[in-house]
Amino acid sequence: MQNSRREFVRKMAIGTAGITMGGLGFNTKSYGRIIGANDRVNVGIVGFSDRTRGSLIDSLLSQSEDLNFNITAVSDIWNRRRDEAKAFLRERNIDVDLYRNNEELYDRGNTDAVIIGTADFQHALHTAEAVEAGQDVFVEKPFAETMEDNRTGREAVERTGKIVTIGSQRRSGANYHAANEFIRSGRFGDIVMVEMTWNVNQPGLWRRPALVANIREQDTDWKRYLMNRPYEPWDPRKYLEYRLFWPYSSGIPGQWMAHQIDTVHWFSGYDHPRSVAANGGIYLWKDGRENYDTMTAVFDYGPKDDPSKGFQVVYSSRFTNSAGGVKELYYSNGGTLNLDTNRITPNGGLTERHASAMNMEPNQLPEMDLPPVTTVTAADTGTDNMTVNHMRNWMECVRSRKQPNAPVKSGYDHSVANIMVTAALRTGQFVTFDDENQEVMAGGKVFKY
Repeated sequence: MQNSRREFVRKMAIGTAGITMGGLGFNTKSYGRIIGANDRVNVGIVGFSDRTRGSLIDSLLSQSEDLNFNITAVSDIWNRRRDEAKAFLRERNIDVDLYRNNEELYDRGNTDAVIIGTADFQHALHTAEAVEAGQDVFVEKPFAETMEDNRTGREAVERTGKIVTIGSQRRSGANYHAANEFIRSGRFGDIVMVEMTWNVNQPGLWRRPALVANIREQDTDWKRYLMNRPYEPWDPRKYLEYRLFWPYSSGIPGQWMAHQIDTVHWFSGYDHPRSVAANGGIYLWKDGRENYDTMTAVFDYGPKDDPSKGFQVVYSSRFTNSAGGVKELYYSNGGTLNLDTNRITPNGGLTERHASAMNMEPNQLPEMDLPPVTTVTAADTGTDNMTVNHMRNWMECVRSRKQPNAPVKSGYDHSVANIMVTAALRTGQFVTFDDENQEVMAGGKVFKY
């Protein structure tokens, strides 16, 4: 199994391994074409998942007439999802070709770009596969759940020069752009602390009991699903409820924290934490899951060569009580930037009373509102505005060949942070990052799943 896993990754890292496109079974039609200003961009859907049908497809369709995009194909290894995709798109007056796997899709050569909404652990490798086949890519987060996959996906994107957007839609929100500009301008002052939460009370979240009871192994392709993960016998829960099971997903870090920690990298300019400590457990929902229902991680960010500079991030999340909801709070000595209320306030800043006692000047941020999230040139699709904006940004970049708001490096970086948290949770060790070798280190050893 270890040999087959390594061989899979070797084939994905074409440039490093020195093998040809034919080694993946793609024909010359799938190498990609130069898209003219008036050419229609044909898009394939890789994985007809809840996310692709719930938001991504309609986000693209809301912009498709304006930017001349069209959905032409769907690839999914489960026959039920292929049938559902056909019906879903037919309701929108779109007829698509269906493929049993991505090799069939790329071999046909009738797409210029793909939207990837497959399982968490597959994103980076499916991205590598797509760009090698000449496709531009919109890929959901998390980008990767292991450093091996993370490096493979990033290397393929950067070598091929394809336009790849990570589904970190905060990077296309007007309020987040305003927050980034305010912090980067120096008006906020140095970040001294960040607090983030993502709390729900949903025992059924990421569960699919009805589908688990009905799916059969012969209806899908289990070995293809596993990709480079160690082989194990068919398990419908790990196929349909993969977010609850490692190494198919890290759960909370990959699904939720990836969004929020990405803003830390964006606003601060740091690629990844200097260190992470974390713990958690399955404290309530004892339904056979392996990923935690509650966790807290503490990050240290700052320049590697100067430990006296930097700040701390505390991230906590639970499935068991929704109090506190989703919060992103940035603190400086002068006040607070709150991305829940979209306000900058002097809350917590240095007051005159405490400043004068030390012969200092008070430090109080002004009261300011960040701009609300608005939709740019989009119909009322029922999807959230940031996702519409994010999708449009990718579509525009496919045409302009400019780098999008969330390039592959942003996905690589949030994955480093995610994997550091996973390592801390799974080993109980203090975790750092080896910049030279691009490896996550737990207790001084390379973290391997």
